[in-house]
This record gives sequence, structure tokens and C-alpha cells, in this order.
Amino acid sequence: MIKRTHLRQFLAVVETGGFTAAARRINVTQPTLSVGIAELERLVGAPLFVRDRRNVRLTEAGNRLLAHARAIEREFRLAEASLRSEADLAPPLRLGVLASLPTAFLTRLSARFAGPEPLVLTEGSDAELRRKLGEGQIDAALTLLREGEDARPIIDEGYRMMLPASHRLAGRATLDPAELASETMIARRSCELLAETSRFFTQRGVRPRFLLRSANDDRCMALVRGGMGVTTAPESLRCEGVVAVPLDGYDFRRRIGLIDGKTQRDDTRSAVLLACDSAIA
Repeated sequence: MIKRTHLRQFLAVVETGGFTAAARRINVTQPTLSVGIAELERLVGAPLFVRDRRNVRLTEAGNRLLAHARAIEREFRLAEASLRSEADLAPPLRLGVLASLPTAFLTRLSARFAGPEPLVLTEGSDAELRRKLGEGQIDAALTLLREGEDARPIIDEGYRMMLPASHRLAGRATLDPAELASETMIARRSCELLAETSRFFTQRGVRPRFLLRSANDDRCMALVRGGMGVTTAPESLRCEGVVAVPLDGYDFRRRIGLIDGKTQRDDTRSAVLLACDSAIA
């Protein structure tokens, strides 16, 4: 079977014009090179070179092999270069992101991240992200800040009742929960306040009909925009065609910031924060 070593020896002789120079180029002895060429000639079943005292010339079989040998060696080198490029890439920054962050914000964040490594996003709940951070599965997390955590809030916002812009209550400054008793609700399963929200309405005697329970915030907000129902959500999830109205007694807020893993570098942290600030602006 013809091996790459055979082809490299063959090309070295062609390109240098002689066995001595070829052996020097590929760092083998001349007898070793001669043995290799002889083995290649045996494998192809024909002489490849005409040898004389001054130089070597390709035979007809040698000329036919030359094009194939060059193409094969070129593919070998391209494959090696590709593998080296992948190996030389910096490991990606594995950034955990809260599942309820707006898609538009994450799009801008990804577009404006200019760190020294590629960015890979992993979404999850606050508990999931903190577990992955502790286990080293992600390098940093954009998630809810807890009391006493020393991190600058990137997003600090309240929760609102999201209504379609055409809704009869859309122009109100505030809403009484009782006014929503007859409304069709859409439950955002990604909401960090799901249990608190259910308890809030139950305590006030509001038990609405639910159209959908979904962890897909984009789908939930699209249904609100289309007039199919209403929902509670952080202010940042408001989109075109939807109005955000404060709900009496529903005074929850959330603060989202960057929590670092054990190995996070200062330059990477700065790049994430800069991208976040740009995405917010």
C-alpha cells in the first residue's frame, strides 16, 4: 500500500532534482530515500525516474503519479492546518444566561461581545445556573442577584401586567387585581416568581382561565400581543404591541448581574460587562 512517506520522498526528488538534495530536505539518509523510491516503484509497477550522472528525470509513469501525489499532499497539509487552527483556538467563554432574559437583549449581547475567546451561551433557571457554575460547567452566569451578593446590577427592573395595546385596560396607570378576574391568563413557566404570582392572585380571589402554560417567553408575549390573553412579566419583556401596566400590590423586582466562576479572567469579565452595557443601551 502506498503511504504518505512514499509520496513525500517522491515529491522531494522531483522538487530538488536529485536524491542527495532530496534526502537532505526530508532529513533522511540517501540509502533510506533510495530504498523508499524503489519500494514505491514496486508498488506502482513501473520505474518513476530515469537516472543519469547529472540529474534524474521523470518517466511517463512518474509524470502520471506527480499530479496525484501533489493533490494528495495538498489535502494532507490542509487537514493538518485545519486541526492546528482548531487546537490553537482559545477555549470558549461558557456564559450561563437566565432563561427569562429577553431574546433581543441576548442577541445584542452576543453581537457586541468582543472578548479574547468565542462565546457560548447556556440558558437555565437561577438554580440551574448556580449549580453549573459550582460544578465548573460554565465560567460565568448572568442571573438573579441575591441579597448581599457583591455584583453590579446590569438589569434592575420591576414586574408588570402585560396587556395587548388594544386591551380595554391598556390605558390605565395601575390595575386592581380584581379587574383581571375575567381575563384569560398566559402562565410564563420561566418566571422566577411563578409560585409567588399564583399565591398573589389566589389570595385576592382571582382564579382566571389559562390559555397556555409555557416556558417559551417569546411565544407567551406573542399571544399577549395577539390579544389571546394577559400575563405578568419583567418590564424588559415588553415588546411592540404590548403595554406594561403596574399591578397594585405586585411590587416585586429583580436584579440581574454577572456572577463569576473560579477561573474567570478580568479581561473576559470586562468584555462581558461591556457587551451587556452596550446591549442595554
